Amino acid sequence: MNHKSNTQSESNLINGSLLAKTLRSQTADKIQTIIRDSGVIPCLATILVGNDPASATYVRMKRKCCEQVGIKSISREFPENTTTEQLLTAVKELAQDITVHGILIQHPVPAPIDKRAAFEAIPLLKDIDGVSSAAFGRNVLGMPAHPSCTPAGIMRLLREYNIELDGVDAVVIGRSPILGRPMASMLINHHATVTLCHSRTRDLSSIVRRADVLIVAVGKPRFLKATWIKPGAVVIDCGYNEGNIGDVDFEPAKEIASLITPVPGGVGPMTIATLLDNTANAAAQQLDIKISH
Repeated sequence: MNHKSNTQSESNLINGSLLAKTLRSQTADKIQTIIRDSGVIPCLATILVGNDPASATYVRMKRKCCEQVGIKSISREFPENTTTEQLLTAVKELAQDITVHGILIQHPVPAPIDKRAAFEAIPLLKDIDGVSSAAFGRNVLGMPAHPSCTPAGIMRLLREYNIELDGVDAVVIGRSPILGRPMASMLINHHATVTLCHSRTRDLSSIVRRADVLIVAVGKPRFLKATWIKPGAVVIDCGYNEGNIGDVDFEPAKEIASLITPVPGGVGPMTIATLLDNTANAAAQQLDIKISH
């Protein structure tokens, strides 16, 4: 594989923060084009249910990032005891509001809310995190739809660092519908040979050892051991655990991997930058404004 970096030449760290900064700048230019041509400010609506401190922090961060690129941000917050019906009502109201161009339901949604029903209530054009079955299916088939933000951000990183995917052996650990599964599909659509692993995968370490590209999204600190990594592999750590610790045992892993994402500063910034870009694209589509991608 060709691993030459466009952004760093002397380190094997993948600089997600730097690429995210570039993407945010491009998104800000899109926003200005949309405002100039339509007189409308693109708007992202976030929905937060419950009192999870991390989720509240993420929503504040997204709101701040929206302001930085010129996107209007509105927030709908609901208590822990919100019912599925109440949440669906809120989503449907935002779906019908022509001034709202993107809808994001912050994960996780507390039980016993039917989060799948809530995701399905988001219209395809406003589903800027690819959470509905319609968006997921279209992305799997390579059809137009807003992609899930984290895997789409990872694909941008792989492109930026000139990582050849055609025919490579890729392993994705984690099968969530917003990360692992769409990630596997995107890699397949770029002609990688993909193994999707999860908590019930047998002999995981032996599967990991053959991976040229390794995507780790399990939500367990230092889960992926350096001894599992094939020398020269590209390692993408999607984890963000307490204490700024990823899912990969980073220090020994970086001595073996040819390229690796740090935590923080790797995947995380790209997720938010992709969310902003998806929102700009959603607004352009709904307002019939032609912009370059």
